[in-house]
Amino acid sequence: MELKMTEKTTKLTNLHPDILKFQNELRDKYVSENKTVKKGQILFVGSSLMEIFPIEKFQQDEDLGLNKVIYNRGVRATTTADLLAHMDTLIFDLEPSKIFINIGSNDIGFNVPKEEYLKNYSQILSLIQEKLPDTKVYLMAYYPINTSTNFGEEKHEHSALYEHRSNALYAAASADVARLAREHEMNFINVNSGLTDEGGNLKSDLTFDGAHMLPAGYKIVLQNMISYLK
Repeated sequence: MELKMTEKTTKLTNLHPDILKFQNELRDKYVSENKTVKKGQILFVGSSLMEIFPIEKFQQDEDLGLNKVIYNRGVRATTTADLLAHMDTLIFDLEPSKIFINIGSNDIGFNVPKEEYLKNYSQILSLIQEKLPDTKVYLMAYYPINTSTNFGEEKHEHSALYEHRSNALYAAASADVARLAREHEMNFINVNSGLTDEGGNLKSDLTFDGAHMLPAGYKIVLQNMISYLK
C-alpha cells in the first residue's frame, strides 16, 4: 500500500489527483457500508494512520474479548477540515457508543496554522457532543515517527514528508489535543508505549516509511488500547 507523499502533496490545497480520487472513492464506499452497520458500536476515525490500522483483521484473527464491533472510517491525507466536512459519513451515520480519534498529523505536515486546525478539532468535538451526547470520545496522542532511518525513499520525498513533521512537533500537538480533551470533558489517551527506540524514534522494524506503521506496530497499539475498548 503506497502512502508516501510527493512534493505535490505537501500542501492541503494541492493534493495529488490520485489521492483526491482515492479519498472520494473510499468515502463513497463508507456511505454504502454505513447502511448496514450495527449502531452503538466502536468507531476508529482519522487519517491514514487510522485507515491502515488493520483492526478488522485483528477482530477476525484474535479474540479481543470485546462485545462490540470496531468500525474503521480512516481516510488517508485527511485533515481536521476534511473530517469536519464529512462527519455524517465518517461518524454520525454509525451512531457509535465509543469514538477513537486520531486526526491532525496531516494538518501539521501540511503546515496548516495551529490555531486553524485546533479550531477545526474543537468544532468536531462540539458537534459530537451535540449530536452524540452519550458517546464516549477518546482523543489519541500522535504516534512517534522515525525521520532518521532511510526507508528507500528519494531525498526529495524524504524532505517533502518531513519538512513539517517531527517528534517534537507531534509531542507539542499532543499536548494541545490533551487540552482540547479537558475543555470538552473528553478522554485523552496516549497508547504509544513500546513503539519507540532509545532515541525516541518510532522503531524502524515497526514502520515501512518512518511515518506509517506495519501491522506489528498496530498490535502494540491495540494492546495498549484494549482497556479503553472494553
